Amino acid sequence: MMAAQALAEAAVLEDKYAVAFPFFGAERRGAPVLAFTRIHKDKIYSKTQVYNPDCVVVLDDSLLQTVDVAFGLKKDGVAVINTRDKPWELDLGLEVKTACIDATSIALEILKAPITNTAVLGAFSKASGIVGIESIERAIISRFGEKLGEEVGRKNAEAAREAYDKTIIGRSLGIKKLEPKRQWLPTYQELPIGGALRPRKTHAGLVGPGSFIENKTIGWATFLPVRDREKCVMCLFCWFYCPEGTISRVTDRGDLITNYDYCKGCGVCANECPTKAIEMVRSGE
Repeated sequence: MMAAQALAEAAVLEDKYAVAFPFFGAERRGAPVLAFTRIHKDKIYSKTQVYNPDCVVVLDDSLLQTVDVAFGLKKDGVAVINTRDKPWELDLGLEVKTACIDATSIALEILKAPITNTAVLGAFSKASGIVGIESIERAIISRFGEKLGEEVGRKNAEAAREAYDKTIIGRSLGIKKLEPKRQWLPTYQELPIGGALRPRKTHAGLVGPGSFIENKTIGWATFLPVRDREKCVMCLFCWFYCPEGTISRVTDRGDLITNYDYCKGCGVCANECPTKAIEMVRSGE
């Protein structure tokens, strides 16, 4: 959301009108969320979700496997993706102008954390031309500096400039066809009486308590735990402390396994391991 706000502020610095707002699904750290920014030379009165964007920005390329990120994107639009791949290596289901930047590596180098939103703004500036990089830098320093301190603002502006210089622009492939995400939009007759929740099956899948088992979260992780079996003493501290219950014991071989489908890469297991048998490794490596 702060990236959307910084982009809007950058547009205002160039005497444009802008509004920015988020859309939350599961409101918890690491969950995929949407944020929208409208920019125009005239006053903006619409406050609804943007359904046919001129530009789509994706901060995590793992979403490309599960979400039709180009859905609704105009044919002359732009896709900005945080990825190590080149534009012509990506299949978005739509042949469109695409800008690729390894924002995660830039963030790890400059910010020492996988916080990619400001770096991606630099790529957006280069690919779209809607807002200049100088305005992006000023807005980042203002927005992030106000909340997190001047040094943090300056570092984030540096990440945006670095991304601007390293962004690769080309055209994506338009081969695959992703089905629109299924949604359960109940009528008032279907809503639980009194707001009581219970597990139930719908045409969109399982909803209610326990429905997390249908939502794989491996794509949320920047780092994943890797266990060294030689160092592991089977103390089960990792099993006990895992907040998602992703670690289980294989009794017939006296081993522990992690279900990466639901591991969010929080690092609690590595932090609690007394023998340092668990190392957090960059996802994909």
